Formats: sequence, structure tokens, C-alpha cells
Amino acid sequence: MSASDRRATRSEEASAAPAGPEAAVPEERSRRPRLGLLALEGRALLELAALAPAYPFLRRAPRGDGHPVLVLPGFTASDFSTGALRSFLRDRGYAAYGWKLGRNMGPTPEVIRGIAVRLDELRKRHGRKVSLVGWSLGGIFARELARRFPHDVRLVITLASPFRDIMATNVPNPMRQKRNLTLPTDVFQQYLRAPIPVPMTAIFSKTDGIASWRGCVADPGPMTENIEVESSHLGIGHNPVVLLTIADRLAQPEGQWKPFESPKGWRWPLAPRVWQGTLP
Repeated sequence: MSASDRRATRSEEASAAPAGPEAAVPEERSRRPRLGLLALEGRALLELAALAPAYPFLRRAPRGDGHPVLVLPGFTASDFSTGALRSFLRDRGYAAYGWKLGRNMGPTPEVIRGIAVRLDELRKRHGRKVSLVGWSLGGIFARELARRFPHDVRLVITLASPFRDIMATNVPNPMRQKRNLTLPTDVFQQYLRAPIPVPMTAIFSKTDGIASWRGCVADPGPMTENIEVESSHLGIGHNPVVLLTIADRLAQPEGQWKPFESPKGWRWPLAPRVWQGTLP
């Protein structure tokens, strides 16, 4: 089979992903963040500004082994939003890439095919498994890529990604409907939250004003962990504490994944903490 045939086959497989049939989700499950938390989203600018004074600490983050990392942006965002994160990862020795699909306007057929082809391209270019870092909706895409192509993915890191309950967000309903983010059935929601076959780290914030933190945590598992940070939703991808956490997770040798341990000598909120709770 030629390379073009393999890419076509991968695109067809990816386009077969569930489309999320429309049906009502119980209101008691889809608890959106309090509207008061939206005011705290202005922290995103402060988190971005904190990168400069945090530079000496960011330089101490562990260096990587050069493997490829694909970074997927959040809803309505583009590769521009992940520029600081990818620059940091390159500085730490990784081959970090954007998705090159423009703005993330939801699970369109073009996006579903495009991310699968992008993963295949990077896998072949480097001859190594690819780590996936997904911000918000990008994290949901990252999980589904890993589910469909586990032999191509090294690990997955989600940033404030509501895969557990995609309706528990403050995204306006008209925007959801326009961008194919309509109400899922319970069966489809169970599918999205089901464990994936590769190591996975879910990073979330309880003061997230866009996505409910309860929708962003994974069920406990041997290769799954949830890490809490103090961050906004719009700034979690360039929050210095989050960047250091991402670097720690990516630096693990392939096939030797271990749960995260909070750094000694640092206290909350300057250090993340492992969340070991459970949700229904």
C-alpha cells in the first residue's frame, strides 16, 4: 500500500468517529461553572505576563528526548493561541508542532480527517510515537486520536478539556449549535469519558470560568491521573505552573510512565497537586 493510500485509509477511519447524536442530557449532570467565575478569566493576561519573570524557573524544567509533540488548540482558537506553549516545548528539546488546520470550529469532517493525517505525518517524519497536548476541545480531539491510533501516540495531556461532560461549559448555546457542539446522548458521553489505551494526564482548575472542572477529570486508572492547578481556562495553556507540569510529564522515558509527584518545597498555588477524588 502506498503512503497516499495509507493516509486515505486513516482519513476514512477517522471520519467514522461518532458524530454525537442530538438528545437531551440530564440537567443535574451538566453543571456549568458559576457565572461569577467568568470574571476571573481576565487572569489569562496576567498568566501570559508571568512568563517573563518565570523564565529562570521554566529553564529548570527537565529537557526532553526530542520526540514530536502535537499541540491542539481550543474551541474557536488557532495555532496562534498555542505559540507560547510550543515555543517552551521547543526550548526544552521537543519537536513541537501546531495542527495547521486554522481555527478550531468544532468536529467538522475536515478537522476529523485533518488531525488524523497530521498525526500520521509526524509519526512518519520522526519515526517515533507522538505526544498529544490538547487545550479544551483540543484535548477531546487528542483523546479520540489516541483511542483510534494508540500505536502512534506516546501519551496525552489535556488542559481544561471537558471530555467527561461536554455540556458543562459556559459556551453559549447558539454557538454550540452553529459549530456542531449540540447535546449528546448519554451513550455518546459515556464513550467520550471512557479510558483511552495510552498514558493520560488531565490538568484542570476548579476556578475555570468556561468549563466545569468536574467535566475535565478522568476516572482513576493505572495510566491515568488528574492534576489540579490554579488557573483560568483561557490562560491554562501558558500558565507557568502548567508549563512546568507539562514538561515533567513529557520528559518520562517512553514506556516508563509513572504518576505525577508534586515538587517538594513548593506550596499551592505555586505547585500543582494530584487530585485523587472520584465522580459519579
